[in-house]
Amino acid sequence: MTIDITKIGGSPIFTTKAHVFHIDPQTKRSWIPASTAAVNVNFYYDSQRSIYRIISVEGQKPVINSTIIPNMTFTKTSQKFGQWSDIRANTVYGLGFSSEPELNRFIEKFQEVKEAASIIQQKGSHQMNGGIVSARDSPRLSSASYQNDVLLGKSLMPHQRSQSLSGLQAKNLIDSPKYRTKEKQISSATLPQSSNEAQLRYENERLKLALAQSSTNAKKWEIELQTLKSNNTRLTNALQESTANVEEWKRQLQSLKDENIKMKHKILELEAIQGNPDAIADLRKEIHTYRTLYENLEIELKQKDCEIEMLKKRLETQLQIYGLSNQKVDDKIKILLNDNESLHHQLEKFTLDAQTVDVLKNDKNFKHVFEQLNQRFVKNIQELRSIQQKFSSLLNVS
Repeated sequence: MTIDITKIGGSPIFTTKAHVFHIDPQTKRSWIPASTAAVNVNFYYDSQRSIYRIISVEGQKPVINSTIIPNMTFTKTSQKFGQWSDIRANTVYGLGFSSEPELNRFIEKFQEVKEAASIIQQKGSHQMNGGIVSARDSPRLSSASYQNDVLLGKSLMPHQRSQSLSGLQAKNLIDSPKYRTKEKQISSATLPQSSNEAQLRYENERLKLALAQSSTNAKKWEIELQTLKSNNTRLTNALQESTANVEEWKRQLQSLKDENIKMKHKILELEAIQGNPDAIADLRKEIHTYRTLYENLEIELKQKDCEIEMLKKRLETQLQIYGLSNQKVDDKIKILLNDNESLHHQLEKFTLDAQTVDVLKNDKNFKHVFEQLNQRFVKNIQELRSIQQKFSSLLNVS
């Protein structure tokens, strides 16, 4: 379908540039681009029919052909986007502007033309055969206003192509409370009684659009919520994994430190072995001798410990029978146990250790230590014999 602008009459009373969109007739939820780029959107006054129209043509293709009626409302849904519903064309038009001031100027002109259309409709209802009202005779569209509008429209034409409107399909179509209140006030003031049905249809269409957009927004928010939950879970797992990795690295570091200390000891041992083979062989013989002696002494000490335990038990039994005080005997046994414990500690000093190798090299000091140990053993054995004799006398008395 083509539009013969010459039949409409004259030049447009207002012109601006915008991207044109149509609502998807099937889903009523998304926008379909009607123009490939920003095109001229013009307000015309059709003097033959005494109506105002918004017309936009891209090449030979008409993208907007909307007749303005008093109950129409233009809704600003974002800073650069607005829409209005045309019941006669059974569609919703959307316009995307390059700046907010251009959108505001379009809204002002839309409201001005709508009021002029309302006046024309009121006059037509009283004068069925009245004269044709021209655009320049309209109270709102005086000659001066007409000239200013034409100049303003011409000044707006050189504007560059507006920004990409690929994201406008996701814009919220729900009216803000401010504009919704304004719409109701204007509609209630200008709506004639004869157009109640059209107003109800318009309100129904607008509510359907709002409901559809609300459903779309709810789904979008649900998806965003799930995405946030997924990201939160992923970040929590990553944090836990990082913490576990840090603990594992700490354990590995400690293990490497221990291994380093062991390797240092092994290096020292190897260096000592490679120093003097003859001295090392002699030291090994001495260490073997001392180890054998240590083992024999340890066995003897264990036997003495067993004897002490047996004697202690027999003494406790005898003291219980005869009611004798066992304090002195306990003290003596404690002294002997302490001596034995001291001997244990001294014997443990002769184990094979890298720190005692230098001590084992000195035979005189070693013999002196063993002489002292031998004397203490003799003393302990004598004391044990004395205790044994006392036990024998007690047994003989019993």
